[in-house]
Amino acid sequence: MPLTEEEIGSTATSTPSKKFECLEDLPGVGPATSKKLQEMGFHTIESLATATARELEPAGISEKKALDVIRLARGNIELAFTRADELLKQRQTIDRLTTGSQTLDNLLGGGLETQTITEFYGEYGSGKSQLCHQLCVNVQLPVQQGGLNAATLYIDTENTFRTERLVQMAQHQNLDPEQVAKNVIVADAYTSDHQVFLLENADKIIKENDIRLIIIDSLTSHFRSEYVGRETLALRQQRLNKHMHKLIRLARAFNAAAVVTNQVMAKPDVFFGDAVHPIGGHVVAHTSHTRIYLRKASRGPVRIARLVSSPYLPDGESIFKITQNGIEEVEEDYRKGR
Repeated sequence: MPLTEEEIGSTATSTPSKKFECLEDLPGVGPATSKKLQEMGFHTIESLATATARELEPAGISEKKALDVIRLARGNIELAFTRADELLKQRQTIDRLTTGSQTLDNLLGGGLETQTITEFYGEYGSGKSQLCHQLCVNVQLPVQQGGLNAATLYIDTENTFRTERLVQMAQHQNLDPEQVAKNVIVADAYTSDHQVFLLENADKIIKENDIRLIIIDSLTSHFRSEYVGRETLALRQQRLNKHMHKLIRLARAFNAAAVVTNQVMAKPDVFFGDAVHPIGGHVVAHTSHTRIYLRKASRGPVRIARLVSSPYLPDGESIFKITQNGIEEVEEDYRKGR
């Protein structure tokens, strides 16, 4: 039997009549506890709403009190049980961000979804960072043009971010390059610990700067170089898993699109099919909602994007090109001769 409205209401988290603006507004969270929570990376109600009771233990909060605080925070952003028909209506309001290529957008069902993680992986020079730069510009476009009219948080782990590239792409779209650059907040991550720290303390920056796009380029670079050998594999995967779950929590709390790039490795024991595989194993595969494999075409600036996995989209391929202007469509004559 389907749930009635009364049954749903009885099982859902009750929404408080009062809206809380900061951590200290929450009953049971005083100045000292608020300070400890902020030191742990919980600066906003949104980040606290997606926390677990265990994560709040270092702040000296009992499990019962932690559950109460989290419940109030979740009620503040109206998280509750939802029927599938209502969820379908909500899904129709999810925002999408254009990649700059109509064919690539079509492959993704209309563009990158907010509240999900999109992973781009491929070999060196396949266009991962170029695509990230383009998204930094596109997210600032009006909604009518495929943007989100918002800013970007860019966590750079390989020193590949270049403001000069933003300027080229912005000028091509007749945008003010200086304003575009102001709306991209870049954080250089020097180690995997630093990378994790930056994301765990990003909620305040995201809220204050109206950020709707979170990029980690690349996700696995530091983890790959620091955790060497099979004896460190389990610890590496655990930290990656926690890191990615923090990312998806932020994306959901702030209705942002999350994008990660990933390195690849070759498997010499594979004799049939593509021997190139993304780093991170099952942890990254399960946590990324949409995975796209990028590779160079046989000639010119053309790239091939293959949708490897998605919760609801079919596998497929599309082509686009990378020029001085950014991400662009491929001419029809190339498509016919491909």
